[in-house]
Amino acid sequence: MATTESVGGTRAAPAWRGGFGRLWTAAVVSRFGDSLRTAALPLLAASLTDDPLLIASVTACGFLPWLLFGLLGGAVADRVDQRRAMWAVDLVRGGLVAAFAAVVALGHATIALLLLLAFALTALGTLFDNAATSLLPALVPTETLAGANARLMTGQQLAGGLLAGPAVPVLLLAGPAVPYAADAVTYVLAALLIASLRTGAPERPPRPAGSTLRAETAEGLAALRADRHLWWLCVATTLCNVGMGALIATLVVHVTDGLHAGNAGYAATLTAYALGAVAGGLLARWIAERTGRIRAVFLAGTVQAGCLVLMGTATTLAVSIGAMAVFGLMGTVWNVQQTTLMQERAPEGMLGRIAAAFRTLAVAGAPLGALLGGAAAAGPGPHTPALLAAALFALAVASLTPLIN
Repeated sequence: MATTESVGGTRAAPAWRGGFGRLWTAAVVSRFGDSLRTAALPLLAASLTDDPLLIASVTACGFLPWLLFGLLGGAVADRVDQRRAMWAVDLVRGGLVAAFAAVVALGHATIALLLLLAFALTALGTLFDNAATSLLPALVPTETLAGANARLMTGQQLAGGLLAGPAVPVLLLAGPAVPYAADAVTYVLAALLIASLRTGAPERPPRPAGSTLRAETAEGLAALRADRHLWWLCVATTLCNVGMGALIATLVVHVTDGLHAGNAGYAATLTAYALGAVAGGLLARWIAERTGRIRAVFLAGTVQAGCLVLMGTATTLAVSIGAMAVFGLMGTVWNVQQTTLMQERAPEGMLGRIAAAFRTLAVAGAPLGALLGGAAAAGPGPHTPALLAAALFALAVASLTPLIN
């Protein structure tokens, strides 16, 4: 049963009991393990090959399944018991990563195996992520969704952005397979926590006779397109993801070559972003209560565009670090409102498909942005991708203008 706790005289925050606490713990534990793996994989890839394209392909395989299976994962999530789907997927992923850890420990890892692992985990994740988005409204009341999403994202940023990064070098000292073994353990723990949730069978309107996954996927796209707020938010998010792809793919070049700050400066910039993202989770509900959700997204995008201009014109590391901290803060504010709006506005029984359509379209922007960012850095210079991203964020904000009038 969904429960809430009072905050300032309002029922705005989800209670930790009633299942949300276990879901939060599972999400945070799983993000910690995922972050260990994603930080260790490029290092392992670099030890196996000197080909930059092959090394980059390991990361690219983390995007490709969303483009291929994202819509299908949403349709399946709307058909099945989301809780059972989530713990089953996590057990499978835990088994895959445990087997990979054994291969690494025996010294038999290959680039082909890394590519296969990255692809398989993300392909399974298309079902897990869409099911998770659909499960949360069954655990907390509608009026506490924003607070629940903020707490989830804050915990995940703490675990993935601040704790996992420093832990990887320590774990690697114990052996190259240890980060993957730890990731496998977190998958199993998360599966056990999710399996312990006591939610009733999902209530859905009956499917028409002969309905197919393909037809249901098309219904999800049509429902997204029909909702004016969600559609333009999706357009804006896609534009921002093109900008994010350009920024993240070239951030190390921006800091080490453009600002001559070295690896320490790059690490400091990433840490500033993670700290800002955590702060954004703490402030997201407060900002939305004073502005409304769409205006909160508009504000976040506007401030992020300004931060990117600062980064693109910065001549000192301190300015870049400060801009990235605020950029991360407003990024979480945007993400909390985006997810909450989907959960609030999706018709009954269609949240998985709408979330899948939204994510698939938005994720498609990241690899395109990475290519544009690389070309911009190679041409005009290392500061150019940040300015390109600023222009894309400004365009995204402009696309939201009709929704706030």
